Amino acid sequence: AFVKDLFNDPEINSSQRLAAVNSINFARILAQITYYFASYFSLVRSGTYDPSANQIRFVVPTGNFGDILAGYFAKRMGLPVSKLVIACNENDILHRFLQTGRYEKQPVHGAAAAGGLVEDGVKASPEGVKETLSPSMDILVSSNFERLLWFVAHDVYGSHTNDPQEKKEIAGEKVKEWQSKLKTDGGFKVERQVLDAVCADFAAERVSDAETIATIRDVYRRPGGYILDPHSAIAVTAALRCPESPHQVALATAHPAKFAKAVEMALAEEKGFHFKDVLPEQFVGMEEKSRRLRFVMRSEGLKGLRKLIVDEVDKEKTKE
Repeated sequence: AFVKDLFNDPEINSSQRLAAVNSINFARILAQITYYFASYFSLVRSGTYDPSANQIRFVVPTGNFGDILAGYFAKRMGLPVSKLVIACNENDILHRFLQTGRYEKQPVHGAAAAGGLVEDGVKASPEGVKETLSPSMDILVSSNFERLLWFVAHDVYGSHTNDPQEKKEIAGEKVKEWQSKLKTDGGFKVERQVLDAVCADFAAERVSDAETIATIRDVYRRPGGYILDPHSAIAVTAALRCPESPHQVALATAHPAKFAKAVEMALAEEKGFHFKDVLPEQFVGMEEKSRRLRFVMRSEGLKGLRKLIVDEVDKEKTKE
């Protein structure tokens, strides 16, 4: 929330040029489009895929909806995609939306929210996010989903006009209405034609922590001993639920070394498994290096974060 607030803050934007290569940065989404085309051409070169007769089903670990939105753009660019599968963890707002047409926050607190592993980056959330073994997907709402809704609203509600500018304005007003309800009421419901338009391109699967651990273990036991991180394991779990689909691509979105404790939880008892064999050379000794941290009190809010950034930039300028 603070990152979004900073980008929308006129005071800091008057003096700083902020950039963040996170999931709400559209430049990152543009780069992620290449994953889908690379997968397509890899399948073509394999000789097992006939591009004139088959389409591909992509299964994507999804939290903030950036990576799978890139897949949507790839499809709109002409890539033969039969379905984009939203593979989510127990923070399942997107799964619930595709089932009901309702996009609603369902915060949990206390014991109901507890889970995941602190060593892998899990943090308690005052907003009510469920803590899981796949912390990069622990979200209450998906920041990029409103971008998809804009395109859907553009096509559904702008169908009566041929004026491109009018279509854009209609879509913008509709998304603004939905987002306003999300902020004030905690959710909104879309009309049937909107949900049908989303479901034409997307499906969704919800995967639990227990299923994630089981998939990491099962895939490791296969020939080759491939080691999945918990986020990628969610995609593989979802893909395995649709064995009749001949051509599926499950996107791997993280290295297992980044989520070491979850991987060790799944594979500690497996014969021949040693986590040091997974650790990239660049990671060796990293835990012994000094850390540089800057703290801002939550009570100081956006004002405190703004001051920290300005002060740090000024310090760097004095070194020049």
